[in-house]
Amino acid sequence: MGRTSDAREKILATAQALIELRGYSALGVAEICKAAGVPKGSFYYFFESKEALALAVIDEHWTGQRRAWARILNGGEEPLRRLFLLFEATEAGQRAGQQSCGTVSGCLFGNLTLEMSNHTEAIRTRLQQIFDEQVEMVASVVGEALARGEVAVPDAREAARAVVAQLEGQVLFAKLYNNTHRLGALWANCLALLGARPPREAAVAAV
Repeated sequence: MGRTSDAREKILATAQALIELRGYSALGVAEICKAAGVPKGSFYYFFESKEALALAVIDEHWTGQRRAWARILNGGEEPLRRLFLLFEATEAGQRAGQQSCGTVSGCLFGNLTLEMSNHTEAIRTRLQQIFDEQVEMVASVVGEALARGEVAVPDAREAARAVVAQLEGQVLFAKLYNNTHRLGALWANCLALLGARPPREAAVAAV
């Protein structure tokens, strides 16, 4: 039992690394199994198709990322500080990836959206669900900031959608230019999108 469990984890980890490096379409099942060091029969024991594997990789990655986002966005810091920490963690993750493999890998979800959303409905639907979850998580924090008079937006959810899109877009540019310095403008752009006020002005407006 331990060996079969280990085989599944090897396949998932290898598939994610290869998808981040080369994309989904260029990979074959035989290549994934060879890189993972598992027989092809093990692949089909756990996954009925390459698409099923991709969906499992997406879910595995989101489980970890959602946990990290929740830890930051549900923390005890003030709302805007929590958003800043999310951007800081995103930038740190991209830098770590670049140091590890020599290139900026970008966002797994964004990469697959660009590559697969017009070809595989199951993957498109799952990615849409994940981005919607991200928007809802950010919207909760933006709503807190709005109630405190720290931001000026007409709709917290739409503002959160703009923030997530800006985050995703800057990560895309970092990947395109292979330069994590492209992420340096994230926080200033976020504050501009939210119409954020200086702390003293926000405190006066809330009185």
